[in-house]
Amino acid sequence: MAKATVDQDSCVGCEGCVSTCPTSAISVTGGKASVDQDTCVECGACVSTCPVSAISQ
Repeated sequence: MAKATVDQDSCVGCEGCVSTCPTSAISVTGGKASVDQDTCVECGACVSTCPVSAISQ
């Protein structure tokens, strides 16, 4: 697997991924999610949670 990345054009800022991330690697700023690559443990929890498929690995 790889680190999670967010497609900024697709992200709707729902914050569902923020509460799902076990390492708190995701934050929402300016209405868009972003992943701290140093904190991400490649678990994929955020990928399956995103309702608009804006997060990939």
